[in-house]
Amino acid sequence: MTATLKEIDLRNAQRRREYGRTPETGVDTLTDRTDTDTATETTTVEHVVARYAWAVSRIAIGFVFLWAFFDKLLALGYATGADRDTGAIDRFGDAAWINGGSPTTGFLTGVTGPFKSVFEPLAGAAWADWLFMIGLLAIGTALMVGIGIRIAAATGALLLVFMWMASLPLENNPFMDDHLIYAVILIGLAAVHAGDTLGAGRIWARTQLVRHHPILR
Repeated sequence: MTATLKEIDLRNAQRRREYGRTPETGVDTLTDRTDTDTATETTTVEHVVARYAWAVSRIAIGFVFLWAFFDKLLALGYATGADRDTGAIDRFGDAAWINGGSPTTGFLTGVTGPFKSVFEPLAGAAWADWLFMIGLLAIGTALMVGIGIRIAAATGALLLVFMWMASLPLENNPFMDDHLIYAVILIGLAAVHAGDTLGAGRIWARTQLVRHHPILR
């Protein structure tokens, strides 16, 4: 029996669905479809890797801030409580903030660069000690937990730039050091919502407070 035009059209449509032939061009798109699927899969994998890389970076930098806080609070014998000249370690000694030590004295007293006149008067000031320690604790906690990343990134980057200024002139580079690198990474963490992965960022973003004040995310 001779097939009607309608039956022929139905068969052609079925073939196009099975083999990816488009009616507009008549070109078999099965290979293109496979390439697209592969590209999509690759992009997805790269996206997942990127999210976890940013998340691990967030946690790592958060740990750096928190460790600095506790080292200065308790004099754990790393940057605080260690005599650079003799190598002697005095953990939980007089250098600890809880025992009357000043977190800013050791760092700011040795400023010799172009900003010496700005930072040297701050060494040992009670308000500077409190502001510095609160900043270390708040920024480190926010980064570790994954909430308030935008404010933590902005304040953390500002603090790191100040520390970079106090470190001038640098010993091993004309201008670039880890302070500036950390500052740039912090801005990146805020831009990609790094707190959403391995953190409480998604839960935090759904709260009424953050919905009304997105800057708190």
